[in-house]
Amino acid sequence: MGSLSLPATGTVYVDAQLFIYEVRDRQPYQALFEPLWRALDAGHLSVVTSALTWLEVLVHPLRDEDADLQRAFGDALTRAGVRVEPITLDILRAAARLRADVPSLRTPDAIHAATAQLTRCDVLISHDPAFRSVPGLNHLYLGDITT
Repeated sequence: MGSLSLPATGTVYVDAQLFIYEVRDRQPYQALFEPLWRALDAGHLSVVTSALTWLEVLVHPLRDEDADLQRAFGDALTRAGVRVEPITLDILRAAARLRADVPSLRTPDAIHAATAQLTRCDVLISHDPAFRSVPGLNHLYLGDITT
């Protein structure tokens, strides 16, 4: 397995999968992201995600009535240095443009990509190869690191 190549400073966009891997201690991913969380805690990097991430991470804990897991995701998403961006009309317009330009891109992925672009993130980290097709998006695909 490779290692996570992060910018020395700046802003990293993290989609819901990374929060799920972190909170649920999914290996090898949880260990792979340790440098990201250390850099965040040290103030070298900031993390951005969309408010959509709240929806994506809470579905199963709500379905399972798992209050501890709900709380753990809440703690992860409100951690110092993590900025949750609201889904604004500008983001929805940009996401619609992405969907028009990249028909294979699903709506949630378009919202994540548009949020990353409009908040000027240096890189978007995801385990979803769909982001590779987004023009102008610096995407770090976890499949390239873990295979």
